[in-house]
Amino acid sequence: QVVESGGGLVQTGGSLRLSCTVSGFPFDDTCVAWFRQTPGKDREFVASIGRLGRTTNYADSVKGRFTISRDNAKNTVSLQMNRVKSGDTAVYYCAATGRGGLPHTEDDIDWWGKGTLVTVSS
Repeated sequence: QVVESGGGLVQTGGSLRLSCTVSGFPFDDTCVAWFRQTPGKDREFVASIGRLGRTTNYADSVKGRFTISRDNAKNTVSLQMNRVKSGDTAVYYCAATGRGGLPHTEDDIDWWGKGTLVTVSS
């Protein structure tokens, strides 16, 4: 099971932290990613992190503003969102895979959360 939390309303330029809790399968064996989706658009990759947290990957649109991290002792992954923009408004999905390699597309994912809404206001 993959469950997101932390979404909400944030002002342009502000910060928000999303959390993802994973249960039901060995967390240490999974790579985790965040995707986001806005109405009428395909779900897009945001960031991913390897099993030990040593490797990360970011979409160009969030690089330098967002940071993904994980705590394997707590089975959680976080997405720290700084200097948010209106274009960051979306439903954010946490996703995991046990296949190895950093996920980058929806086809790389085995398990999805239900999403949490982030709204950036001006």
